[in-house]
Amino acid sequence: QVQLVESGGGLVQAGGSLRLSCAASGRTFSTYAMAWFRQAPGKEREFVAGIGWSGSNTDYADSVKGRFTISRDNAKNTVYLQMNSLKPEDTAVYYCAARSRYGTPRSELEYHYWGQGTQVTVSS
Repeated sequence: QVQLVESGGGLVQAGGSLRLSCAASGRTFSTYAMAWFRQAPGKEREFVAGIGWSGSNTDYADSVKGRFTISRDNAKNTVYLQMNSLKPEDTAVYYCAARSRYGTPRSELEYHYWGQGTQVTVSS
């Protein structure tokens, strides 16, 4: 079992930056692939970024590529999402997710554990 707790959300102006953190419980964090998803009001939850076990493999949605960076610190059981050049359309609840298999698929159905989410609001 893995428990995930996100933090770092908030209100920021367009063009600003935020860093989200996701702290995981358990001693096997390094064996979980991790991802960030987001859900805007009235929209389906969508994949944002994913990172493999070691951190060497990453994947990004086209909408955030070049602006967001996912990373992980296995010693701290934490995954991060650095968000730069934020846009109003990035406004959403951001969720951390984990899966105990190799790879970071973009379907939420492939992830076994979820955090409670953290709100990110970007004002224009």
